[in-house]
Amino acid sequence: MRRANLFMLLWLAIGALPAWAQTGASLSGVVTDQTGAALRDVAVTLKNVDTGVTRTITTDGGGHYQALGLPLGRFEIRAAKQGFTDETRAGISLAAGENAMVDIKMQRTTPDVCASGREFATTDCTLTWHGITLYGAYDIGVGWVSHGLPENGYNYEGASLVNRNGYEHRFLIAPNNLQQTGLGIRGKEEFLPGWSVVFNASTGINPQSGLLANASATQTINNGLPRKSYSYTIDGARAGQPFNDEIYGGISSTHFGTLTFGRQRALGTDAMLLYDPAGGSYAFSYIGYNGTMAGGGDTEDSRWDDALKYRIAYGPVHFGAMYKFADGSGGCYSASTAWTAATCTPESAHNNAYGFDLGGDYGKFSADVVFQQYNQAISVLNPLLGPQSLSAPYQSTTNSINTNPINGANLIDPNNTVYGIVTDNRAVMVAAKYTWHPLKFFAGYEYIWQNNPKDPLGVGASDQGGYIMSGVEDNNLDTQKLVQIWWTGAKYAIDSKTGITFSWYQQRQNDFRLPPTCSPEAGFRSSCAGTLNEGSLYLDHHFTKRFDAFAGIAYSWVSGGLAIAIPHGPGVPYFSNNNCAPTVGGRFAF
Repeated sequence: MRRANLFMLLWLAIGALPAWAQTGASLSGVVTDQTGAALRDVAVTLKNVDTGVTRTITTDGGGHYQALGLPLGRFEIRAAKQGFTDETRAGISLAAGENAMVDIKMQRTTPDVCASGREFATTDCTLTWHGITLYGAYDIGVGWVSHGLPENGYNYEGASLVNRNGYEHRFLIAPNNLQQTGLGIRGKEEFLPGWSVVFNASTGINPQSGLLANASATQTINNGLPRKSYSYTIDGARAGQPFNDEIYGGISSTHFGTLTFGRQRALGTDAMLLYDPAGGSYAFSYIGYNGTMAGGGDTEDSRWDDALKYRIAYGPVHFGAMYKFADGSGGCYSASTAWTAATCTPESAHNNAYGFDLGGDYGKFSADVVFQQYNQAISVLNPLLGPQSLSAPYQSTTNSINTNPINGANLIDPNNTVYGIVTDNRAVMVAAKYTWHPLKFFAGYEYIWQNNPKDPLGVGASDQGGYIMSGVEDNNLDTQKLVQIWWTGAKYAIDSKTGITFSWYQQRQNDFRLPPTCSPEAGFRSSCAGTLNEGSLYLDHHFTKRFDAFAGIAYSWVSGGLAIAIPHGPGVPYFSNNNCAPTVGGRFAF
């Protein structure tokens, strides 16, 4: 009897096994790259849509994954691997006993490493060794300007925009038209699953001379010259630093975002490069040529030194934050109208800054909102006067604080120094783009508040790149200065290799002069309301992935207070209030 009962129980158990097996389900498949090669160590996450429960497994050397004993219901699969775009498969329903197979193909986020010289010349492969990538570009062209100046070896922005000192039409070798010529290295090395060390170091040069891009040097080499003897003078974030674009390092996580520290592009610069129809080109974009928009009110602040930067993306939404620590010397300051070296108090730098970026994508539409605050922002004026031009009132002759004259010897030797205005700046920017193949539409707007600095800088304060300010103005603004910048444009892909781009830009400022006597009859000053406008059109054709040629034209003009070249004394106008600049050239990028 006992033996009969034991056989009966065993028979029932064996008969029940198929029924139990049929209540479970399984998922399996192979993960490959775009060439069909199997990918190992891919994190495949299975999510039960009904319960929210997840299970993560890793592919083997053949790219296989398999999950057994899954409950019935709806599932979603997500595959993730460093160097590849995450792939998701949804709408998977498992029935009792079902063995479903779902293969996944993943796309690389970066091009393949170059295996030969032919690949380098004809594809967009990367020059990568042991996780470190070398990249760069060489961009040069020929242009004509209706009202321009001679070029010099430090200038890196060409001659397309209307210039306060431009006075003659001429042909020019035009540097950096679509892209800044330069070199850089970057790397990303995983040290734990999902965690990587990242770094980047890059610099820009003048493609004709090979000199490091140096806006401050374009000022100092013209110090002491009459205005019509100038070569191009500009203000900008690049001041001859060894890495005048960026140099930073940090930590990146697939789940928690990326945190970096060093010299980095401002959040406004990142947004400008993303939402400018001309992609920040110097030859055809006002907001690329002039960094007022990108720097939140000042072109020197399109890059921040000693800055922390954090970025994270969650689905279609991304967030960024940035903080700059104060650095440099504040010089020596006195509020007295008859101050001397004995009464000049040393100052500390208070040039800290912070910003935020919130944006996202919805189908073919993307948008960002950026806020930036920068204290003690420096805007460099025209070159300092010298023995040849003291009789010409084209710039303040004071080596000053609060524009109060200094009697006696200069506290700072003006040789190889700069002269500038200091403000506290705040800006809010909104930008968007929409893709309607083969068209892309772009638009943006920024509102900037500028005030005299809460903490003044003094004579001897440090500017970017180690330059010293021998002249400082802390009370240049009679009242709050308000600047508005807007832009729009479109890119049209004629075919896979050729595109045409149209862009329009405008900058406006308010009357911040007291008393507000601004009119043609009363005479304009730089503190009067005014506008700057630029329109551009260019054609770009890619012969290969790396080499393209372009041809286009930009036209710009200024009016009102923005047509005044020097902010001191009676208004000193631009030599010409407009500039027409057709340009042709080529670019090789790697």
